[in-house]
Amino acid sequence: MSRPNILLILSDDHGWADRGSRSPAGGKAFATPHLDRLAAEGTTLDEAYVTAPICSPSRAGLISGRHQARWGARWFESSSFPTSGPTLAERLHDLGYSTGYFGKVHYGSTDDPGTRPCPPHHGFDESLYALAKFHLGRLNYLHRGPDDVAAYGQAAGPMGVGTLWEGDEQVAPPGFLTDLWAERADRFIDEHADDEDPFFCMVAFNAVHNFCWQLPADELRKRGLPAAADWHPGDQPYEEWYDDAIAPNLEHGREYYLAQLELMDAAIGRLLDRLDQRGLADDTIVVYLTDNGGSTCNYGDNGPLRGTKYTLFEGGIRVPYIVRWPAGGVPAGEVRDGLASSLDLVPTLVAAAGGSVEETDGRDLVPLLTGAGTGHDELHWDAGFQWAVRSGQWKLSWCDPDAPAAHQLRATEHAPLGSGYLLADLETDIGEQRDLSGERPEVFDDLLARHECWAAEIAST
Repeated sequence: MSRPNILLILSDDHGWADRGSRSPAGGKAFATPHLDRLAAEGTTLDEAYVTAPICSPSRAGLISGRHQARWGARWFESSSFPTSGPTLAERLHDLGYSTGYFGKVHYGSTDDPGTRPCPPHHGFDESLYALAKFHLGRLNYLHRGPDDVAAYGQAAGPMGVGTLWEGDEQVAPPGFLTDLWAERADRFIDEHADDEDPFFCMVAFNAVHNFCWQLPADELRKRGLPAAADWHPGDQPYEEWYDDAIAPNLEHGREYYLAQLELMDAAIGRLLDRLDQRGLADDTIVVYLTDNGGSTCNYGDNGPLRGTKYTLFEGGIRVPYIVRWPAGGVPAGEVRDGLASSLDLVPTLVAAAGGSVEETDGRDLVPLLTGAGTGHDELHWDAGFQWAVRSGQWKLSWCDPDAPAAHQLRATEHAPLGSGYLLADLETDIGEQRDLSGERPEVFDDLLARHECWAAEIAST
């Protein structure tokens, strides 16, 4: 079998229930026909997770295939790009792949122009990207470049107004950012479609991260939505303005969010259509997932899952995860149970490309996807002031409610965090509403010992 092309699509803060075909009845109707099509033509991993409830450490683990806690990347202030080892792009590049990265970059405080966290310095031949570290993790969907930075002044950073980079060159193309990422990825696919060697295209949308009212004027008109203003110094203190911009205070907040989701879905459709047009769909691995759980303060919906981005409840770490690869035997329209992780992407994609990975915390997903194997025995999370472990139907989590980060999240992001231990049976209680620590002490002790063993092994590396 020939080496497949690879299209890896990563979104930002996409709610677990926010796909048209799986959204619960009631509420504002919306459509995601291209994600639904991808699921119908591929396999959905229903018990799939990322390694952190926030973007930076999650993305660092994904690009390396190793748990980011191995180099101390647990929360915003400690997150950084992998300190050693090849990235996914470097591994595929060494196997002869043409590589392209188009989208948001946010690994941590070490993301500076010209350094290793930038795509051209960790394996990508072509790139168009933005460094979100300079904008509190946000990228303005509409405004960028020197003139807009000057116009926004003090508000440029908080409102995500900056520059893009093509390779190591600063650029400021006009347009709606979701479309810019898709246009550049579309061109990359088209230009490499006839190459003798395969391609790896990674698209990292900043959608549907806040602030979702930043929509093209024609989209606002079409949807009957009013324009909402970005923050400008002098109007009111930023903290007051921010509170008015998140749930439940922003009028039409959910509608803005769904508009961004539908526009991202259309951009994904453009890439799927290009694969069809060039006759590449059958032997291209297409993967879709998001970087952490949906942000309910940004109007995302995690359905029956408890919690939100920032938390280690299911709503913070369990994500939409779809894989399509007909030529690789991945069946159409299947939904698989079994623990899967974003860490699995490195060994899965490298194995499909004809290589192998020895140092990884992931595993090849193809046996799980095809029904020939099972998922992980256990998965672990470590965010410093909170941690969790899942094995089988059981999940044990712990949170220090008095930690400074916990206080900040409750005050700023309205994120309801846990307090102490919670043992949940996810088979009967997917919403993690009932603590079974007292009723099942043997399970509690087993999971606690598993996590302590894992933490000790991580600390020794």
